[in-house]
Amino acid sequence: MVWRVRRVVTGHDGSGRSMILRDGVAENVKEMASMPGLALTDLWETAGAPASNDGNADAAARPVRLEPPSTGTILRIVEFPPDSEWRNRADARAAFDSIGAGHAPDASSADPMMHKTATVDYIIVLKGKIHAIMDTGEVKLKAGDVLIQRGTNHSWSVRGKKPCIIAAVLVGAKPVAAPAKKGAAKKVVAKKAVAKKAVAKKAPAVAKKR
Repeated sequence: MVWRVRRVVTGHDGSGRSMILRDGVAENVKEMASMPGLALTDLWETAGAPASNDGNADAAARPVRLEPPSTGTILRIVEFPPDSEWRNRADARAAFDSIGAGHAPDASSADPMMHKTATVDYIIVLKGKIHAIMDTGEVKLKAGDVLIQRGTNHSWSVRGKKPCIIAAVLVGAKPVAAPAKKGAAKKVVAKKAVAKKAVAKKAPAVAKKR
């Protein structure tokens, strides 16, 4: 059963006084297709910076999607089931399509969870243990640990028998630039030098004042 979280949201009444606007179990929950038990619970979303606190609309009342607006944020809870419950039979494309992120998975990886987002993610482990896997290396995280995930290709693995629950704040970010190919930097410098010489030859001579 997917772990459910109580969400309390504040707001203002008609006179501008602060109040408890919502208090109840968060309802916006989505299990990823072909990955049973891997569930995202979206609690809030902002669309820009600075964020707006106007109105009393529920900013999380929309389809669950992997990434926030390009200048916004998402606050979510994610429950990861043990690997034994979904690995070796998951369809990565179907899983990420189900949360509007068919572009995210790494098609060259045998790991269906390997993916990348244009975000900075502040991740806090609330319960259980989980491995954060990079292209090179991995780290084991336990309750109370914090991971700053900076737009990297990554995957998750729960190798025990119990689920792991994390809280995550996803902040829209610029995609990480691809590394320059070897020799590319030298070619750019050489081109600039040639261009500089060409400009110098074309520049008219300045007569000296007498």
